[in-house]
Amino acid sequence: MSGYPFAVALCVVTVGFIVYLLRTRRIREKYAAIWFLVLAAVVVLGAFPGVLFGLARAVGVETPTNLLFASSFVVLLLVCIQLSMEISRLEEETRTIAEEVALLGRRIEVDEQFLRGDIRRGSTDEPTASDNERAT
Repeated sequence: MSGYPFAVALCVVTVGFIVYLLRTRRIREKYAAIWFLVLAAVVVLGAFPGVLFGLARAVGVETPTNLLFASSFVVLLLVCIQLSMEISRLEEETRTIAEEVALLGRRIEVDEQFLRGDIRRGSTDEPTASDNERAT
């Protein structure tokens, strides 16, 4: 048995797994689309192995397998870069939200101290050390 039908069968199983992840909301559509494109490329190469040989000849790679591995490496590198960008964006959002929560928490503390009469408005919103001692 050739490896190409195995690749196609593996793609079908992977498509089923990605659909399962989509249905259970464990993966977002934009990430699933990337994997569907990769799987479509693998299915085309598995169903029509001559395409890979033609591409290898056109690019100047002697062995089609090397072209396949190099292409796979580039695709996985691009996916890693895209995921790193997403993680960086999420870290920035998390940091911003944590800072906002800390500022709101501090504002609530000052307002509570003002309502108890521990501090006066207008003089300073920051409680002094003696204010902190009285609060505890």
